[in-house]
Amino acid sequence: MTDFLPLNGTDYIELYVGNAKQSALFYQHVMGFELVAYAGPETGIRDRASYVLQQHKIRIVLTTALNTDSPIAQHVAKHGDGVKVLALWVDDARKSFLETTSRGAAPAIEPQTLKDEHGEVVVASIKTYGETIHTFVERKNYNGAFLPGYQPRKSAAPVTPIGLKHIDHCVGNVELGKMNTWVEFYEKVMGFKLLVTFDDNDISTEYSALMSKVVSNGNGYIKFPINEPAAGKKKSQIEEYLDFYKGPGVQHIAIATDDILHTVAELRKRGMEFLYVPENYYEDVMDRVGSINENLAELRRLNILIDRDEEGYLLQIFTKPIQDRPTVFFEIIERNGAKSFGKGNFKALFESIEREQELRGNL
Repeated sequence: MTDFLPLNGTDYIELYVGNAKQSALFYQHVMGFELVAYAGPETGIRDRASYVLQQHKIRIVLTTALNTDSPIAQHVAKHGDGVKVLALWVDDARKSFLETTSRGAAPAIEPQTLKDEHGEVVVASIKTYGETIHTFVERKNYNGAFLPGYQPRKSAAPVTPIGLKHIDHCVGNVELGKMNTWVEFYEKVMGFKLLVTFDDNDISTEYSALMSKVVSNGNGYIKFPINEPAAGKKKSQIEEYLDFYKGPGVQHIAIATDDILHTVAELRKRGMEFLYVPENYYEDVMDRVGSINENLAELRRLNILIDRDEEGYLLQIFTKPIQDRPTVFFEIIERNGAKSFGKGNFKALFESIEREQELRGNL
């Protein structure tokens, strides 16, 4: 079968935030992203300011409203800082829009051509869970810094990259009973395939649980796990997210690195906070995962988790939420052959998240 929606990868992820100027400093000096482009009043954009940050293949766009009646301001007032756009790089944005809307996607932005002296970009958007949208970006006839309307901009102070390479996957949280609805959306509307399923036997503790299914496009460049809460004695992390985000949305962004020891050491040195997994996790982890290339003492010192599947092993760690609402966070992941998502670490991670929930009074 031919892929009716060929995707080249993630083009960018746009977050609506309360203060993009200050947020951009966090991404530059904590996470090692370079400022590469800007749009705002100085570039002829009157209602918003947007900062484009890049590290290797990853582009993060931070956008803030300049007027209180802006939809951007309303989004931030409702959700806090959160992901608005998961943009997908395509060769034909109009065809991508037509193929998906003809299969049932609700249109968000009709196809349009954006032009400036550097060429043209075709964009079009469809709606997905909550207020999140997918924007198809066709940029084969463009050589500017980012998109028309943006001007090149450089970081004001030196920025040191930390080895972040590309987006590995993006996880969405949806309401109870809606996981299968959105899995079917990705299968029917976007031609994705179900990659793996986790139920409450896989992801649970004494107190809480969740269900998760992972969908992936044909070439595997785009992977979207979709979570929903499962019944438990206390409130799950998914319910806490939904309460504070005021609905479905992107829970976390997983970013790949080739050297997680270096990346996490740098992040810790620069002030990034991570979930804590107790020391006893490491007592029998090697019995479970077998031989690895890294030094266990170093992984233990940095509190990095290890898991193995039939293809190889992976190393991963999760930040605490990157704003005061307990919503969006990051995962740092290094894959050494493994194609899975760290199933063997789920219980330890869930317990560490529950400890944070309990401190916040939300368990």
